[in-house]
Amino acid sequence: MDSDEHNRVLDPEHDTAALKALTHPLRIRLLGLLRQDGPATASELATRTGESSASASYHLRVLAKYAFIAEAEHRDGRERRWRALHTVTSWSNEAMESSAAGRAFVSLARRRQLEHLESSLARHEADMAGGRLGQEWVEASGISDLMPRLTPGSLNELWETIAGKLEELTARDADDPRAEHVVLLTAGLPLAPRDPDNGDAPEGEGADSEGANREGTGHKGTS
Repeated sequence: MDSDEHNRVLDPEHDTAALKALTHPLRIRLLGLLRQDGPATASELATRTGESSASASYHLRVLAKYAFIAEAEHRDGRERRWRALHTVTSWSNEAMESSAAGRAFVSLARRRQLEHLESSLARHEADMAGGRLGQEWVEASGISDLMPRLTPGSLNELWETIAGKLEELTARDADDPRAEHVVLLTAGLPLAPRDPDNGDAPEGEGADSEGANREGTGHKGTS
């Protein structure tokens, strides 16, 4: 899988410096904000993240050094604006598993995705309550936490099916004025059976959310 204009693919063997640069919570967050909300200045991003302008500016320059972002068209000559160069970052989980740096990055990225889901839920609820989204989104939106039993092959097939369908629907809705950005978080995390002899809790404690059978941002290996 090669990088293109939409997808930055990280290879832990050849992108060691870039991987290390992205293994920082604020940089992942800054990159995510630029992808989600479009070009912004360091001052604007500092306000959104609660960081100082100097800190935001430094971390933006690091992201630019490793080609995650680039300067955008300026509104005036006072402060540079930044834009994301790709809409998604992806990687091979198997390749990342082979090094400590790769494992640390994947763990950090996944936890940032969970934080993104939490903040997106709060924003979604506020947008619905404030009338910024129409009632047609009530039935369509939701989160599910299903726990099917699958083989590794079936789980990989599921990822591929979701990615293919998402690409199809995104292309179909590209020019539709009714379309909005949707935070889509998909997770496939196999769990080993509990061992009561070691003090593990009983099985079956996962909840299945009914009435909202949707997965909620990115597939495995994206942030």
